[in-house]
Amino acid sequence: MKNKNIFALALVAMTFIQCQKADKEFLITKDNVGKISRTTKVSDLEALYEKDSIVLDTNVSKLTSTQEKIQVFEKGGVHLLTLTPTTDSIPTIENIRIYDPRFVSDKGVSLLSTFKDIKDNYTIDKIVTSMNNVVIFLSDSDMYITIDKEELPESLRYAYAGDIEAVQIPDVAKIKYIMVGWD
Repeated sequence: MKNKNIFALALVAMTFIQCQKADKEFLITKDNVGKISRTTKVSDLEALYEKDSIVLDTNVSKLTSTQEKIQVFEKGGVHLLTLTPTTDSIPTIENIRIYDPRFVSDKGVSLLSTFKDIKDNYTIDKIVTSMNNVVIFLSDSDMYITIDKEELPESLRYAYAGDIEAVQIPDVAKIKYIMVGWD
């Protein structure tokens, strides 16, 4: 009986550790987006994603500083991320666009979240309006979020100029893109 209890306890502990590992693989923090850190070199990506697929620009045969965009896909085809490297002599990652909704910020925001989730968990620094989108910049975060203007009230959808205030964005507005930009 004692051996069964020890076995059951070990099984529960292993499951808990695996869940924590899986969660970290898709966690967005100030210094990490899943497996990628602020200091990750482009040359290290193949090792980080050895079980996944890295798609390079068709003009480039290996990960180099001339790379424009690097797409990361899970085996099986799920698009995880698109990375833009710096132009430094030893390139790191400058921008990350998140495609997979399993990526969740340390405050619980993902591609499946709404504008209310953003407001409830972050302080909005500014909102920038473009032709088709509004981009929400967050205080104390390198993450910025895009919402399609189709999610806005009709009176704001077609206005090309002018500021849009947070109070004008419906709580139920869906996130279109999540990006992380590291300097």
